[in-house]
Amino acid sequence: MAHYALLDENNVVTNVITGVDENITQIDLDGRIVGGSSEAWEQFYATRPWLNAASCKRTSYNGNIRKNFAGIGYIYDEARDAFIPPKPYPSWILDEDTCRWEAPIPYPNDGLGYFWDEEVGDWAPIVFE
Repeated sequence: MAHYALLDENNVVTNVITGVDENITQIDLDGRIVGGSSEAWEQFYATRPWLNAASCKRTSYNGNIRKNFAGIGYIYDEARDAFIPPKPYPSWILDEDTCRWEAPIPYPNDGLGYFWDEEVGDWAPIVFE
């Protein structure tokens, strides 16, 4: 099974659907052959009126296609050919290799739990009372 991200006019992911593998071809209701490549299926899904998409891009769970598995709210960046998740904090920086956001300070490696405190600009320990 293949997965496809439906995009709005701003390249924001509005839905992710399970679709047909790219190498499969089928006959549509009008008797036309559909599929045979990722691009053909992207075009097919983008033109289904009930899916309400401006465009469609293939995505994969393992990140082999377009860096990250698309999620609702992700942005498809055409220049990077990648899905980028929403930026969690203003101070975080995009890793160009993974297209994932990273804190400006590495997560502490001491076995304790931390959360990002944007006000302080650092990791704060999780305290249980």
